[in-house]
Amino acid sequence: MVKSTRIFLLAALAAIFCLPRFTAAQTSSLSKVWVPDLGNGTYKNPVLYADYSDPDVVRVGNDYYLTSSSFNAAPGLQILHSTDLVNWTIIGAVFTQQPPQARYDLPQHGNGVWAPSIRYHKKKFYIYYPDPDLGIFVTRADNPAGPWEAPVLVKEAKGWIDPCPLWDEDGKAYLVHGFAGSRAGFKSVLAVSRMSPDGRSLLGDDVLVFDGHEKHPTIEGPKFHKRNGYYYILAPGGGVATGWQVALRSKSVFGPYEDRIVMDQGKTTINGPHQGAWIDTPTGENWFMHFQDQGPYGRVVHLQPMVWKNDWPVIGNDPDGDGKGEPVLTFRKPATKGKAAALATPATSDEFDSNQLGLQWQWHANPQVGWAFPTGAGYLRLYSVPLPTDFKNFWQVPNLLLQKLPAEVFTVTTKLTFTPRFEGEKTGLIMMGLDYAYLSVTNQGGKLQLSQTTCQNADKGTAETTAAPVATMPAGQPVYLRAAVAAGAKCQFSYSLDGQTFQPVGTAFQVREGKWIGAKVGLFCTRAGKTNDAGAADVDWFRVE
Repeated sequence: MVKSTRIFLLAALAAIFCLPRFTAAQTSSLSKVWVPDLGNGTYKNPVLYADYSDPDVVRVGNDYYLTSSSFNAAPGLQILHSTDLVNWTIIGAVFTQQPPQARYDLPQHGNGVWAPSIRYHKKKFYIYYPDPDLGIFVTRADNPAGPWEAPVLVKEAKGWIDPCPLWDEDGKAYLVHGFAGSRAGFKSVLAVSRMSPDGRSLLGDDVLVFDGHEKHPTIEGPKFHKRNGYYYILAPGGGVATGWQVALRSKSVFGPYEDRIVMDQGKTTINGPHQGAWIDTPTGENWFMHFQDQGPYGRVVHLQPMVWKNDWPVIGNDPDGDGKGEPVLTFRKPATKGKAAALATPATSDEFDSNQLGLQWQWHANPQVGWAFPTGAGYLRLYSVPLPTDFKNFWQVPNLLLQKLPAEVFTVTTKLTFTPRFEGEKTGLIMMGLDYAYLSVTNQGGKLQLSQTTCQNADKGTAETTAAPVATMPAGQPVYLRAAVAAGAKCQFSYSLDGQTFQPVGTAFQVREGKWIGAKVGLFCTRAGKTNDAGAADVDWFRVE
């Protein structure tokens, strides 16, 4: 990217960040399917039973702020807040439109925002994130709930990923990062660059500080720290689903680094355990948050106790005292100063009573004007949007309004009223992933027909399969659509016309993850042709129970 192009891009982004923002008005309700705080001074893992992949956390005073990978979803880089590392709420997002805007106006599965880091320096919050096809970006804010500055391109580079900054005591700054083999052509190594003190540009060449090929293949996701005169890089090795947590330490920022495995699965059922964040508390405790890959449910977040022994971190439970811990399923909560934190969970259900969308929602691509309108009447209006001209399946459709799966077992029910204007307009409830299924209401021959559609290997362009309609109703008839997810991510759709008696539709669908993400559930409204008007679905509520 030439300098003039970069300046133009950043100027355009300034306008993007003035778009209407999602709101925290609907984030206070407690989950009905997973509450990690057990109410007796202990907690259970995962503390976030949802796909907050590659989490990083920073503490400022008595408050903790978490961000995670958001890939192609918008709003991107959601920000969560807690006062005890167990009870979390969503308070904002870095951007409503992912830059570069034209690129992310279309679904970019698996691209976009990879593993970020969040830090606090000189009274400003910093988030560094990689776009593996474009380079390393940084954005700043005075308030973590936003607004955040338009991202600045710190380093234009293909395949640089997982950046994390470190400001040293002497005022010098550094950035550690990994490499994506799919873009860079090599992986399993970590490098450190000198960085300008303002954190907005790199100085000089990269220095290779660790090669993990021999002992820690696919080492990635590094987090930079300094303690007791040692520089530490905490990074996972061995792969997402089957790896372990590595600690590297050196007296020099550029190494050489010693390495040690400080947590692995051990005798537990917690596979991975993969990359995360070391957090020190105001009371002097140490904790570590990491993710576990649960396939269709995504990369859920666990909280582990952590101690320092001989200037090495030990994460989780270490029954044999060898310095390598294993994950805990339950443990005492972190000590806090002042009163205990109230029970809290990220929002899921939405009554659509606010004049802005709740922060739990994300679109499949940058949202466009006219896709959806909150109303003052207590419902969300979804207008039907034309399908792509080369439509094969919903993998290509940007106007999917989705949220993360919230637990292993749950039921989603939504009440909506569809008023189409043209033949073929459709609205429904979708369970989206590499395979997907949805229950829809379609305008056919002046009647609303309800049916189930499935698609296998959607990423390969496979055509959908739609079963014969199971019900016919007049336009304007309220309908209740339901998806019940059982253990093992088996999803059974059903519907009701009175909200009381639900009729199953089809057979159970095996939910499947998306590209680097868990499956998502949500809403859509589409049409086949381009017209100068559109029908709409009025969604009264969306409830997770």
